[in-house]
Amino acid sequence: MNPVWEETTIDGARTRRWSLDVKQCPELAVHRIAWLGIDEVAAPYRRVRLAPSGSFGLATLEGEGRVWLEGRWQRVGAGSLCLAPPRVLNAFHAVPGRAWVFAWVRYEEPAGIRPLVGANSPLRLAQGAEELWRVVAGLRAEWEGGRDVGLVHHWVSLAHGLVGRFARPWRGDSRSSKLWAAVAADLAADWKLATLAGQCRLSPEHLRRVCRRELGRTPMEHVTYMRVQWAQERLTESEDKIETIAREVGYHSAVVFSRAFVRCTGMTPTEYRERRVK
Repeated sequence: MNPVWEETTIDGARTRRWSLDVKQCPELAVHRIAWLGIDEVAAPYRRVRLAPSGSFGLATLEGEGRVWLEGRWQRVGAGSLCLAPPRVLNAFHAVPGRAWVFAWVRYEEPAGIRPLVGANSPLRLAQGAEELWRVVAGLRAEWEGGRDVGLVHHWVSLAHGLVGRFARPWRGDSRSSKLWAAVAADLAADWKLATLAGQCRLSPEHLRRVCRRELGRTPMEHVTYMRVQWAQERLTESEDKIETIAREVGYHSAVVFSRAFVRCTGMTPTEYRERRVK
């Protein structure tokens, strides 16, 4: 059963945070970065963002925490990198008895702007965390030291460049790229694992491995993810009934569609639409 989500910000006495926002550093706005920072946290540290307006990246340097991915809490440890697109539930918390040190970058990407992290971006990567950490730490050192405008620009551009590279899908098998382009063109089709594998001429197990490596999710989880991403756009931009949108993205039952939507976003389609028009 999925938890009931509410916007949450809890730090706790042992949490130490450094952050830099676009009001302090206008250079961040060049790349639509709203905020970035380094957190050294311990329980009861917790964050829940129901529908953040921009892409997000989190790179763990030490310890471990929990991040909500694909409808369940998942462990993230040293060296892991997590990404999330805009307008999808972000939730993470510290584990009692365990320290957690991570760097993070959050973007501001209004509707109509192509987000840095998209539907085909990986959710988790097994490498890259230390690179992003070093860059954010370098920016922190310059900001707290000389604060040279040119060097600040350098560090901010590096941070943005790294997140963009990590978010770029299909660095590996080109057949995967063609497969997901075909799925995106016909989300209403009755996609199954065997159908997906046949589309790109891979065995189901090989396709599963490729998806796990490049996206951090299974092929069918990715189909769901793409459908929900497209449904979010339709809920925001149209007045069509939820049943209509459900059929357009491959769900014959609005109830099943709603369950999938809640898993990915933390709220029902109706709640999402109401929140977006406020």
